[in-house]
Amino acid sequence: MITIVDYGVGNSLSVKNMIKRAGGQAEITGDLDLISKATSLIIPGVGNFTKAMLKLHESGLLDVLNKKVLVDKVPVLGICLGMQLLFEHSEEGDAKGLGWIPGNVVKFPEGNLKVPHMGWTETQVVNENALIQSTEEELRYYYVHSYYVKCRDFAHVIGTANYGLEFHSAVNLGNIYGTQFHPEKSHRYGLQIMENYLKICHEN
Repeated sequence: MITIVDYGVGNSLSVKNMIKRAGGQAEITGDLDLISKATSLIIPGVGNFTKAMLKLHESGLLDVLNKKVLVDKVPVLGICLGMQLLFEHSEEGDAKGLGWIPGNVVKFPEGNLKVPHMGWTETQVVNENALIQSTEEELRYYYVHSYYVKCRDFAHVIGTANYGLEFHSAVNLGNIYGTQFHPEKSHRYGLQIMENYLKICHEN
């Protein structure tokens, strides 16, 4: 059973449905007691970084999540904004993040390309990982974001994509995983990501 953290931000039902398609089970909850008993987590997210962190503070979830991830070492997957929250700081509202992975979230520069970056984009695997592996065909995932992650240590980057510049689109540090793209909107490519994450959770 994967616990999808409900903190009022994100399309949790779509994530739950994709997990079901991948052969797993998930519960959506913001209940502190249930989350404290979770054996694996997903943090979804759509919208504003500062507002999302405020909701996590107001919900009382921060202490529980820090214990589960940093002490109990349960697997956790951050999706889109949920991945950005894993980092130390975001330019969106000049806000502090969870700080689980060293790095920051910055805005795409103004230029010829439209922001947000939205749509299907080829993604490169740069460090083979249990979550994402290279295939003979190109990997394409669905993105919607105006800000992107810059890991401090490239060893934590497992995937990159390009939208005017190369950005870090999938990350891993120990039990912590993140995708800037939406697996739940990425058809068979996203289904494979969810199947891989189920294996990670099962092996934990």
